[in-house]
Formats: sequence, C-alpha cells, structure tokens
Amino acid sequence: PRTVNPMPGASDRFTAPRSNFSRFASSGGSDRRSLGRAVSGYVSKSAGGSARAAQRMGSSRGAGAGLVRFLNDASANGVREALRTLNLEGLAGRPIEEVFAGLADYICPEGGTIDEGIARDAFIETIADLAAAGITDVDGLTPAQIQTVFELYATHAIEARICNDIGTKAVTLPADPRAAERVEAQLREFIQRGVSDAVNAAGVNIQSLTPDAVTGFVNDVYQSAFEILQTMGDGEAAA
Repeated sequence: PRTVNPMPGASDRFTAPRSNFSRFASSGGSDRRSLGRAVSGYVSKSAGGSARAAQRMGSSRGAGAGLVRFLNDASANGVREALRTLNLEGLAGRPIEEVFAGLADYICPEGGTIDEGIARDAFIETIADLAAAGITDVDGLTPAQIQTVFELYATHAIEARICNDIGTKAVTLPADPRAAERVEAQLREFIQRGVSDAVNAAGVNIQSLTPDAVTGFVNDVYQSAFEILQTMGDGEAAA
C-alpha cells in the first residue's frame, strides 16, 4: 500500500525559523542573515505564505480595524462624541494613555485564547509607545498620526504572533540584558519597516476610509506586510 506522509505538525513546521532565530539571538543581534532566514522562513514555509500568515493574525485584524475606526471617528466628530458612542464619555479630556487604556476592552476584549492575548498585548504595547511617537493628544489627530498609531499596533501584533509561533521561550536570549534588548529592538525595527512600507504602498489616506472599508484595508496591510517581510528577509539572508 502507498504510504501517505502526514502533513508536518505545528511543532516541526517552526523548527527552521526557531533555530535561525536562536542563531540571531545568540549573536547578540549581529547575525542579520539568521534574522532574515528566520523571518522569511516563517512567512514562506511555517505560515504557508503571506495570505495564510495574515489569516493567523485573527483577533489582531479585528482590533486593528476597531482602532482605526475609533481614531477616524474621533478625528471627524471629536473625541467626546466618538467616546460617547461607546459609552465611554467619562474618558473625554483625560490623557491619551488613559483614553486608550479605557478603549482596550472595546477594541480587544480580554479572552482566553492565545490569539486574543496577542491582540491585547499589542494594544498595551502601543499605548506605551504613544508619547515617544509624539502622539500626546487624541483630539485633532492628523492622518499621519492615525497612520503611525496603526503602524505601531500592527508591528507589535506581528512581532507577538511570530514570537509566539516560533516560541521565543524556547529561544535563549543572551544573558547580557543589553544584548537581549538589542535582539528584540532589531526584530521590532525590521517588522516596523515592513509594516510601514505596506501601509505606504497601499497609498490610502486612512482618514478617508469608510468604517466598512477599514477591515479590507487592515487585512490587505497585514498580507502585504508579510510579503514585504519575506522579501526583506531573503535580502538579509543573501547579504
């Protein structure tokens, strides 16, 4: 009888990206070829291509869309009105970090799944980045600022998804805290470049999107970002 080879299971399809990422980590961030191989292999082989990688972003796609819709609503109708539609009017006039923290349950409700956890963690990380990105006032957000907030969110979400899949807990980060920070910062900067290129390539003024059009835009950006990350990864691996 003909033997049928089983499809590789979840555990072994991440083996190559995991070992490449381990090499990158143990180099303290200097082995960019291994970073490139890890990211490219993750998208092309482990996830099964950019479209499937984007599908793996489940809750983070919904959360990204909810975030963009809220920011567009706040920019068009004022933050008080946008908050009132969510029964969060009490947050009007509060610092932006408090407004965002109050939005967390609406944009990424706490759930039991890893997927929901990733979406929420990415949102919390985004709040922590707002001040450094120069975004201090939720009233009068410019299209560029809305784009920045969305890029921050998508970057954190993709980073968390990749790290969860390739199991950074199984990857030993360098014992030297500065080297470990360098490794994490390089991965984030790499992903951020891919996300930013994807958003810019879409050529859309985010503020002009209708609420219905936001979902398609967010899905397209995730897929395009993974395509770009695979290409960037191949470039680093060949450098």
